[in-house]
Amino acid sequence: MNSVLTALRVFEEVARLQPAGLSDLARRLEVPKSTVQRCLKTLEEAGWVRSSPEGRWEITGLAFRVGSAVAGRDNLREVALPELSALQMSTGETVHLAVPDGDELVLIERLDSSHQVRAFMALGTRLPLHAAATGKAFLATLSDERIAAYLSQTPAKTTEHTITDVDELWEEIALIRRRGYATTIEGLHDGICAVAVALRGRYGPARACFSISGPSSRLTPALFEDYGARALATRAAVERLLGE
Repeated sequence: MNSVLTALRVFEEVARLQPAGLSDLARRLEVPKSTVQRCLKTLEEAGWVRSSPEGRWEITGLAFRVGSAVAGRDNLREVALPELSALQMSTGETVHLAVPDGDELVLIERLDSSHQVRAFMALGTRLPLHAAATGKAFLATLSDERIAAYLSQTPAKTTEHTITDVDELWEEIALIRRRGYATTIEGLHDGICAVAVALRGRYGPARACFSISGPSSRLTPALFEDYGARALATRAAVERLLGE
């Protein structure tokens, strides 16, 4: 049983740090490198983690598929993927799909741009609701009471461009609700802009959000309205397929 618990600890730490190196994992977990290596190999054989050519580790989509099934989202990724792929092809930029987990979103799918310079986030990345475009799209679907409770925690800056002023965030939430999509200009990562929408659930807040992300030199604010319209059309197609 101890070996199983150790493997779970290794998996959780990979998910938190990814991409994670062997030495860093061993140091943080206070476990011998040989033990961590065995756990990683076992997890890799089972399909839960994978190693990069540089020898660093990240989790695979298996964890998110299992988690989605548990949360009742078992068909979301399967249904949405063709539409999201079409969106990625039409814009040429990276498309991310994330699902809510507490006061954050978790990235469960990434469709990469073919450009050499592109937006990139590892699967499993946790996204703050006030900084990520997907996060703000989700935030706008919540009740005012839940939004106020979230904003009372003093949102933290992730870049110098992150909006943390509560009044400004409320104004942005009102704008998102009016036009249907959210944007960020280097609010989550320096040099990256994004446009995002929420996939609405039949009841309550959104069940997922997706974004179009790219370098700020290419995905400029001049494209926000066009990409917002494309994202909204994609959302409508996905929601029809889901029967929402």
